[in-house]
Order: sequence, then structure tokens, then C-alpha cells
Amino acid sequence: MRVVIALDSFKGSISAAGAAEALAAGWDAGDEVVLRPMADGGEGTLDAFAVAVPGATRMPVTVTGPHGRAVEASWLLLPPTAEAPQGTGVVELASTSGIELLAGDLRPWDADTTGFGQAIAAALDHGVSKLVLGIGSSASTDGGIGMLRALGARVTRSDGSPVAAGARGLVDVAHVDLSGLRPLPAGGVVVLADVTNPLVGPRGAAAVFGPQKGLAPHSIHRVDRALAAYAAAVGAAADVPGTGAAGGTGFALTLWGARLLPGAPEVAALVGLSSAVAGADLVVTGEGSFDGQSAAGKVPAFVGALAADLGVPVALVAGRIAPDADVSAFAATASLTNLAGTAEASQAEPARWLRDAAASLAPR
Repeated sequence: MRVVIALDSFKGSISAAGAAEALAAGWDAGDEVVLRPMADGGEGTLDAFAVAVPGATRMPVTVTGPHGRAVEASWLLLPPTAEAPQGTGVVELASTSGIELLAGDLRPWDADTTGFGQAIAAALDHGVSKLVLGIGSSASTDGGIGMLRALGARVTRSDGSPVAAGARGLVDVAHVDLSGLRPLPAGGVVVLADVTNPLVGPRGAAAVFGPQKGLAPHSIHRVDRALAAYAAAVGAAADVPGTGAAGGTGFALTLWGARLLPGAPEVAALVGLSSAVAGADLVVTGEGSFDGQSAAGKVPAFVGALAADLGVPVALVAGRIAPDADVSAFAATASLTNLAGTAEASQAEPARWLRDAAASLAPR
């Protein structure tokens, strides 16, 4: 058999590349196994570009993380092209303002996207012709205000004083002055989003993703109203798909003039996923938690649809498969939690359980 392994990272547990290698290690030695680590704009996007693009260079940068402390991160400089003669900068929100940086100590009211904006500014200072931004795995619901301020915007309260960081400041927004924003690079800014949710409403940033970032149920409506008021303050629509990504950072980037695109198709094109799948007998995809949200732009849904279009069966492996997840499109599934007995055990040794998952998924 020819098997293509196209996994996303298992967030906080193992990278996409590491997960693919571990699954391959458990596969039948008689099969041809092709690795295509994937990402959708969230954690691992920088790594996917670094692996796929010859000559890509990591550029170190120190930023203010979502906990308010310094974080040693990097952005990626891609070699010059006709479209981007001074190179393209790839910046990942996950490694600069991401939820994994909090190590479980969630800060629903105070985490923000300042570090992401600082890394973008560093790429602009370098002189890149184009920016590609991955905005998944955010730690905050700040509407991207931290990022905008790092790029020169002024966001103030009714008395003219700067708002506080995070959602705490979002609820006090009265005025947004974008006149000081740094100009876009000549080749523009492309944003890789992993979800299609709007900024506000029952599918918005606060309602859907706020609880993951520690926002209490009784606070969701307050933050949702603050996001709506923020959109009204800048005279922009709050119902555009993708603007709710990364706690509203997608919305803030559209204010800057960036274009929102689904992340998984862009990364897939970069790594040549379609041509690899076309010659396969089986595709294996997956992520850390496969749940009801996984159908909205996440890697497994995209890879599954691509494989189906090419007539190739697809199997799913995940750290956990939630009860609300629809797995009807997959020929086989494997949950590391079920194999290990507990979520804690699977997260402690993901490579081991991925090897075991290969044995359960491989046709015999």
C-alpha cells in the first residue's frame, strides 16, 4: 500500500511532523508511507512552511507574551520570488500570543495579542515584500487590539486614556484611531485562519471560543457586546466569516487591509498534498481533539474532503474524539485516549500511542 499521513499537530502534546513520524514508525514496514505534516494557521504553521520551503530562515524575535512576560519566538523569512522580491515573512500567532504559552494558567480577561503584533512589526522592519500570518491557537479574546496597537493604532476609553490589555480593555473601547497603522507591505498580507466564525453572535469569537480561553459562561454576553461595540466604533461589519478567528484578530487584520483565507488549503498547496494523495491507497489525517468544531476549516475536514474528491479512503487518528464529532466520512478511526486508557496517559506519551494507533488503523 501507499499511505499518506497528513496530520495536524496534537496541540500541547506533539508537533505535526513528530506525530506523522510516530504514526509512520508503527506502520507495516511493507507499505510505502509518505509524510505530509499539515497545519491550518494555528500551532505548527511556521514549522510546515519551514519544512516545505527550501532556504526558509528563522528570524529570532523577543515579544510580550499573553502572560505579559517576554517570550523568545521567531518569524520565518521565505526566499525572494517574483511576487515578493524582498522575501515573504511568515508570522504565527500561536508562538507569540498563543494559548499554549500560558501552560494552563488561562487569562481570559488579560491575555492579548501584543506579541503577535510585535513579531509582525519585526518582519516589516526587515523589509519583507509580503506577509503570511497564521492566526490559530489564540490565548485571548481582545479583538486583535493588542496587535493593532503594536502596529501603531490608538484604542482609547471615553476619557481618551488607553484601554487596558485583553478583553478587560475591550469592554471599555470608545475610540479607535487607525491613522497611525503601519502601511501594508507592497505584496499585501494574507491571513491563514482555521475557522470561519464571524466576530459576534452565537457562532462568534466570545460564544464559541471564549470558554476555551477561560471565559466564564456569565461573561460571554458581555464580551460579545463589547466586540459588537468595537466593530461599530470602526464602522465595520461584524458578521463576515473568519473575523471571529483568534478572538477577533481576524477582524482586526481586515481593518488593516489583510485578506482572510482558509489556512489548510494554503498549507496543502505548499506541501504538495493533492499530488501525494492522488497516488495513495489510504490517507490518514488527524489532530489533538476531533470535535464538533473540526468541520469548520480544520485540517482533518479539509484532508478528508480532498481524499474523498480523489476517491481515496481516509482514516482519522486523534488524541480524543468527542461525542459530538461526526466521523461518518472516515473509513476507520483511532483515539489515543481510548488506546491509552486516559487523556493524561495519551498526552504524556503521544508518540507511543500513535505507534499503537497505526497498528489499529492499518488494513491487514
